[in-house]
Amino acid sequence: MFVDECQVHLKAGDGGAGVVSFRREAHVALGGPDGGDGGNGGDIWLVADHNVASLLQFKDHPHREATSGTHGQGKRRHGRSGTDLEVFVPEGTVIRDMEGVLLADLAEAGARWLGARGGQGGRGNARFLSNLRRAPKFAEQGERGEERWLRLELKLMADVALVGFPNAGKSTLISRISAAKPKVASYPFTTLEPHLGVVREGGAAGEFVVADIPGLVEGASEGRGLGHRFLRHIERARVLLVLVDLGQDAGRAPAAQLEVLLDELAKYDPSLAERPRLVVGSRADLADADLLREVGLPAASAVTGEGTAWLVNKLGELVADARASQPRPRRTVVHRPLPTGVFVERAPDGCLVVRGRQAERAVALSDLTDVGALAYAQGRLKRLGVDRALARAGAREGDRVRIGAFEFEWEPD
Repeated sequence: MFVDECQVHLKAGDGGAGVVSFRREAHVALGGPDGGDGGNGGDIWLVADHNVASLLQFKDHPHREATSGTHGQGKRRHGRSGTDLEVFVPEGTVIRDMEGVLLADLAEAGARWLGARGGQGGRGNARFLSNLRRAPKFAEQGERGEERWLRLELKLMADVALVGFPNAGKSTLISRISAAKPKVASYPFTTLEPHLGVVREGGAAGEFVVADIPGLVEGASEGRGLGHRFLRHIERARVLLVLVDLGQDAGRAPAAQLEVLLDELAKYDPSLAERPRLVVGSRADLADADLLREVGLPAASAVTGEGTAWLVNKLGELVADARASQPRPRRTVVHRPLPTGVFVERAPDGCLVVRGRQAERAVALSDLTDVGALAYAQGRLKRLGVDRALARAGAREGDRVRIGAFEFEWEPD
């Protein structure tokens, strides 16, 4: 089964917690803090792989989870970090969030994108030793790993895309010129999913890949007949092979077919109208001599093999020219940088929520009831500018403020 759209749930590993521990050995008086740090959680990377053909692996099993870091231990023993997880997807996979915003485009094998960042491990109490804190009794909790749903869309990577109405002979043609074996039958919409075929003797191009796209109908650019799902696979093709049905049962004249097909391509993506293309009359074995003379197009029949050798050589020339003039972009990835610093927003319940990774880590301590831990958190928040951000947001004495899982009443200095 070919799957070109899916959703995937990613859960990066959580960071391990730091530990509160003091050195306890015989003949060692007042041993200092020796709590180790927690390990970092594993990241999840989405990696384009040439050996993956579709998104079928996510259809029934959309969840992917990386391992978490382990907790720290005494004697300054740090926890083990979680293992990063690589999730392999096909070349040409487009990654969006659930609102449809483009996050990454993995257009080539080897391109990779960080889908979920693992949580940072917490620091043990040995990290908080200072001249003022000789025996810190607090440590940091591990940070939770990112968890998110993503939408994956596959746009096939092919040199040539076959474009035509349903039952125009596209599947028969690709089975003739390559080793692909799509379903062939005498009724429309036999092809419900794209097929790829490799033409080994492709003339000037050596070899090239042909994509058999399900048939288009009038209105496909507006989504009719699942048009958007089918047209998406044409976007990355270097050359378009437009097949005009010459059979007597085609239902409309060849000129009308060509007009509708080119119009739908231009409406969906104006750049497709400028893409190198070859227009050929298909199913020539079913056309009469008068129609062949009238249309004035090169004709081919995949059933009898008439014209297919010329067609392959011509496509090879167009593909070779397209490769030389418009090489595919390499490692095309769209990154959206993570926000830095701290900012304040008001929640629907009226609470002021402080956002920012550093601020959330400042209060992620094991015991904020400890005087030393509370003083450390207050000092770090002040250095990060949280006081100023709350003042700019209109905070008043007594307002509830939430930072991560910690909530308190605001009291200005």
